Amino acid sequence: MTNYVIRRLVLFVPMLWVTVTLVFVIFRLVPGDPAVLIAGPMGTQETIQLIRKQMGLDQPLYMQYINYLWGLVHGDFGISTVFGGRVLPELMARYPRTLQLAGSAITLALLTGIVAGVVSAVRQYSWLDYFSTLGAIAGVSLPNFWLGLMLVMLFAVRLRIFPVVGSGGLDSLVLPSITLSTYPAAIIARMTRSSMLEVLRQDYVRTARAKGLAERVVVVRHALRSALIPTVTVAGIQFGYLLGGSIVVESVFAWPGIGLLMIDSIRMRDYTVVQGIAIVFGFTFLLINLIVDLLYAYLDPQVHYG
Repeated sequence: MTNYVIRRLVLFVPMLWVTVTLVFVIFRLVPGDPAVLIAGPMGTQETIQLIRKQMGLDQPLYMQYINYLWGLVHGDFGISTVFGGRVLPELMARYPRTLQLAGSAITLALLTGIVAGVVSAVRQYSWLDYFSTLGAIAGVSLPNFWLGLMLVMLFAVRLRIFPVVGSGGLDSLVLPSITLSTYPAAIIARMTRSSMLEVLRQDYVRTARAKGLAERVVVVRHALRSALIPTVTVAGIQFGYLLGGSIVVESVFAWPGIGLLMIDSIRMRDYTVVQGIAIVFGFTFLLINLIVDLLYAYLDPQVHYG
């Protein structure tokens, strides 16, 4: 296990380099001159040239790439053309808010999804199974921005139970978390149901029942642990997607995370900040994949890392 972790951490560097390179290339392939967009329609030629010099766009492309990599190695994500300060401190100030929202959403999705999936598998073809299936279809089908607005109108405007926007206390986290968790909860519920149905047909589960063990013990201790392996994979992928999905939810609820910062930066043409956010998202997704792989060994002792 230790050797596997070391190898994965070593592979982190080239994978992160590929992510950074893709982000750099994609932003350079975007049509239009960033300096012209930042200067606006009233910008003079002198202003455009000054912006190009400040952003390093007057240099050859390979020099821009080398300078950008060198800056990232030293923790320099560049200077925001709108806020006037360095990008990294601004990202680090908002990043915990996004992790808080995504973490609470995936926790809620895991709790509801696993419980719904287990109940659906144990009570197959019952009204609980049909109700869970209907809920999963609704969770996948409803757009986040629409669901968020409906929750605000009902629980914030009419019932006045939760605040409309902002990040004051824990109560302000409820509506955004519910909105962000609906889609992954539906995916996790269907995956858990499918996996549980397969595991419950295995010989060792029938043996456990034949020994006279209670059904709750058979389901929770014997079947659920094996059934959670594909669920963990899906949950890890969904957590990565939640970071991207938080952009819409943070806009609806004015949540001060990096998703809202990305929307503001795109609107104000602050491409240096957008590049930094893309790299942070990529780094987080790679880290989540590593954590998911390590969880396999805990859930299934038969998994070996050569």
